[in-house]
Amino acid sequence: MEEKEKRIRAITNLYYSNKKLQESIVDFSKNREVVPRYFEQFGKRPDSIQYESDVIGLVRKGATSFHASEELWEDVFKLDSEMTVGESNSLRKSWDLLIDVDSPFLDCSKIATRLIIEALEQHGIKRYGVKFSGSKGFHIIVSGKAFLEEYEGYKTKEMFPEWARAISEYLMNYIKKDYNKEIGKILSEDDILRRTRLTKKDISGFYCKNCGKKAINGIIVNLVCNVCGMKVEKKDSKTSKRRLKCLNSSCAGILNDEDSREYYYCENCKDPDNKNFQLDYERHPENFEKVMGIDAEEIASLDLVLVAPRHLFRMPYSLHEKTALASVVLSKNELNKFEIKHADPLRVAIKDFLPDNYPGEGSRILNSAVEWKKLVDIREDKIEKKRYEDYKYEELKFDDVDESFFPEPIKKLLNGLEDGKKRGLFVLITFLRNLGFSPDKINKRIREWNEKNKPPLKEGYIRSQIEWHLKQKRKILPPNYDNDGFYRDLGLIDKKPDTKNPLVDVKRNLKRIV
Repeated sequence: MEEKEKRIRAITNLYYSNKKLQESIVDFSKNREVVPRYFEQFGKRPDSIQYESDVIGLVRKGATSFHASEELWEDVFKLDSEMTVGESNSLRKSWDLLIDVDSPFLDCSKIATRLIIEALEQHGIKRYGVKFSGSKGFHIIVSGKAFLEEYEGYKTKEMFPEWARAISEYLMNYIKKDYNKEIGKILSEDDILRRTRLTKKDISGFYCKNCGKKAINGIIVNLVCNVCGMKVEKKDSKTSKRRLKCLNSSCAGILNDEDSREYYYCENCKDPDNKNFQLDYERHPENFEKVMGIDAEEIASLDLVLVAPRHLFRMPYSLHEKTALASVVLSKNELNKFEIKHADPLRVAIKDFLPDNYPGEGSRILNSAVEWKKLVDIREDKIEKKRYEDYKYEELKFDDVDESFFPEPIKKLLNGLEDGKKRGLFVLITFLRNLGFSPDKINKRIREWNEKNKPPLKEGYIRSQIEWHLKQKRKILPPNYDNDGFYRDLGLIDKKPDTKNPLVDVKRNLKRIV
């Protein structure tokens, strides 16, 4: 048994024997899926805690911490990993808004948490819970009571995780400028580079005002001919010893590197004056916003992974296996003064984490987030259209394309995978859907493919992904070949393809028989 495991196991029985602590865990567990963790391993799912004796009973069996769902359920024990979205919606009673703020630096997490709290207050939410995560971050919670049962014709309980994720993203965007300024006051660039794996480019730069994406940093190399003096700019070319001939056909000179400089461009947006160029800072500085000081979003961001179906988070006052600290509940004033020593498990004072929000208290934040998310989605749709507008897939109607016309990477993918199956599923669904395959054929072909995977993906995951993609109105294209996170990492290509996208390959193959 390692030293850190000995340390936490030495205090678990004493710590969890606190009656007030047991009452707190039971109260918070109502209608939630609650799963114990046995140091490094989680217990069975689904599970729940109903009585104080359950807490100490699990601890005596080796439980070191307890983790709960953001979602509230009609009957926790009816939960099943194979459930459809519709079945989950019918079983879900409500959901709490849970925001996870995490950073390698506790001070950064404190600033982000305070700014988010202030943002919630500015949007009419006066009641919220805050707790230390047990490591270097904080959790903020707003009760599901704060949201009305319906909004814009949708049942709130059925809009998880979409609305919770939209609020989290909106809040990060809302506090971004203030966050950057405040982090810049407490951490110097040298501090961050020394204590993290980030580079200078990671923590500074420009943002595109059109799409909100961070601008890409590139290099322009200036070349000059040693004979005629002709000057040439070459983008994204590293300085090398290779000798290039002068572009002036009547000159026998050689282009030599004179100097180089950095430039910034948006990979999503085209230059409004010349659609053949990407939007860049040099030509259109008015379309870019410089990060003031340090881009703190790269250092301490909101963990949106928590906003997911049946995802669990560490319960209030639960111990943390790595630090042996308690996930203590804090007030706004206590947050500013918080130090690690205040999470000593033998010195905690039990307080309620879940606030008693009144109906409609969260209406303003929900409305602001949903409307903001709509604009973001519209903008993303435009970006996608611009990104692929040169391909013009619509010129050729795909309908029941025979698999003999599929490109080799897709054929290879259809043989099954051992690793990266979820990424492979995304490629296949988007590829087949863009080829005009019917929902029935997509279902059939995906399941045939999944039987070849080692091991296969769970049926519930396959079903939920197909259902989600089939109800999307916007066109989602399969990733381009140059997206190494898909084709190259999955072992589907070993050299640069002649085309940019597998759909282009199909189009070419079909044209050969016309």
